[in-house]
Amino acid sequence: MHRQRTLRTATRTTGVGLHTGARVDLALRPAPPDAGIVFHRTDLDPPVAIPASAGHVGDTRLSSTLKEGGASVSTVEHLMSALAGLGIDNLHVDVAGPEIPIMDGSAGPFVFLLQGAGIVEQDAPKRFLRIVAPVEVRDGDKWARFEPHDGFRLDFTIDFPHPVFGSENRHVVIDFAEHSYVKEVSRARTFGFMQDVEAMRAAGLGLGGSLQNAIVLDEVRVLNSEGLRYDNEFVRHKVLDAIGDLYLLGHPLIGQYTAYKSGHALNNALALALLSRPEAARLVTFEAADDVPSAFYDWRIATA
Repeated sequence: MHRQRTLRTATRTTGVGLHTGARVDLALRPAPPDAGIVFHRTDLDPPVAIPASAGHVGDTRLSSTLKEGGASVSTVEHLMSALAGLGIDNLHVDVAGPEIPIMDGSAGPFVFLLQGAGIVEQDAPKRFLRIVAPVEVRDGDKWARFEPHDGFRLDFTIDFPHPVFGSENRHVVIDFAEHSYVKEVSRARTFGFMQDVEAMRAAGLGLGGSLQNAIVLDEVRVLNSEGLRYDNEFVRHKVLDAIGDLYLLGHPLIGQYTAYKSGHALNNALALALLSRPEAARLVTFEAADDVPSAFYDWRIATA
């Protein structure tokens, strides 16, 4: 039986919120089988639990924000991406503030934190969500689509009018039957443009942003002295975000995701469209590990 996973022990870290600029304490705790990923606003009295689900997404301006009543947790996508990439099904996320810390702008620090705590299998079958029919959403010239595929494959294209984004930096295909999430996706950082900073801060966003937690571009170049971690780091970060946004469906996906200029809003719209069409996907389990699509073999290595 291919089993669900959680952490071996609790772990914690502290960081700064990208949009609030506030210090945030974060703790990750093991959760029982079938608990799913649950965020807890521990700074509120009483604390508020917010399930990590597509239906709880309440704001998608520059990040994905989960809401429950008057409580919210924003910028969850990088942590959710790390959890998806490591195959973690059940976790309690205690956050003493309204935003997950941005760390270095990628999912890499969360991967390090989770692997350091240890990942263990649980006595319950892991449930995958298999795409069995196409589902597509559009917003003007932007679109995102699910299609059947026996694995997990993401095909993403971005389009920004900036000289740094040459044709080779606009498109990437990540097929997890061939690529490693940890090595080839998790370290891709978020990015932004200097000319947008003033408008963002006037809207109360990006207050914690810096060259330490984002790639920043002026009119012609990347301002970070260390340059890029991948030649196509920009579009790889979009893939990282999409993996996190789609993990709010509650299960790892077996299928292909293809997108053009998609972002958090369209990713959430696609997830909700899939949930509204029960005939387009079905939950599956695997009795034998060898029956699992090869796209998910990295998870077995992570617990070896």
